[in-house]
Amino acid sequence: MKKKKIDASGIAAYVFLILLATLFIIPALWALLSTFKQNRDIVMNGFTFLPQKWTIENYVKVITNTTNAPIVRWAFNSLVICFCHVGLMLLISSMAAYGYQRMHFKGRNRLFVTLMLLSMIPGVVNLIPQYIIVDRFGWVDTPLACIVPGLAGVGNIFLIKQFMYGIPKEMDEAALVDGASYWKIYSRIILPTIKPVLVVVSLFSFTSCWNDFLWPSIVFNDVSNITLSAGLQLLQGMYDTHSAGTMLTGAIVAMIPTFVLYLIAQKYFIQTMSFAAAVKG
Repeated sequence: MKKKKIDASGIAAYVFLILLATLFIIPALWALLSTFKQNRDIVMNGFTFLPQKWTIENYVKVITNTTNAPIVRWAFNSLVICFCHVGLMLLISSMAAYGYQRMHFKGRNRLFVTLMLLSMIPGVVNLIPQYIIVDRFGWVDTPLACIVPGLAGVGNIFLIKQFMYGIPKEMDEAALVDGASYWKIYSRIILPTIKPVLVVVSLFSFTSCWNDFLWPSIVFNDVSNITLSAGLQLLQGMYDTHSAGTMLTGAIVAMIPTFVLYLIAQKYFIQTMSFAAAVKG
């Protein structure tokens, strides 16, 4: 029997990925286990994994605080803002991508290139003009201040538009011959076909909206209206170093939704990459 050749490059790649994953997993695992420790164990015992005495007092303190640091309220605010933002973003971005990719109108390519160039401007530059616009609409200290900005992100439109390249245009032409309108083609043919990329784009947008810290810190004045990511900064000021467990618990709670979504949507990542590779090939 012939001996199988050892793929040295494959082994090296696996070893590198395992080491890289370990570098990310160890701090997250330590933070998770530290939420079940007493605060004095975190401060005095240094970097130890398992708690000497398991306790859920950090979670009780975080959940029951409804006055100066209402984390449950912050998480609810974040969920409402993120789901509304992602839902509207998918509708607007997919319709825009369909228009740029499948419909023909004068100046289509020039307009899209202009939008791509404008998207290269750093977001920090737009903070003041964006705040002035939000303030003029009366959206300051309301969820609309975080829901509406960024709905027509050029990056999302570009990803969806590129994914549509793999859909044969003969399907559109056949539907038009049968009397279907552009809206029916978009809703009945295009949307079901681009489901994988829509899931990937929605996941990216949800994660970006959920983790956004700077903009919610600017547009929200009432503590009860801010999002979870912006509220975590307040925990650092409300609790001293002897309450490290409480701050770690707040951070872990903030990680749960995005972690669950990535577990659910990982198969769509594979489908999207496979589809893109097939189209490219």
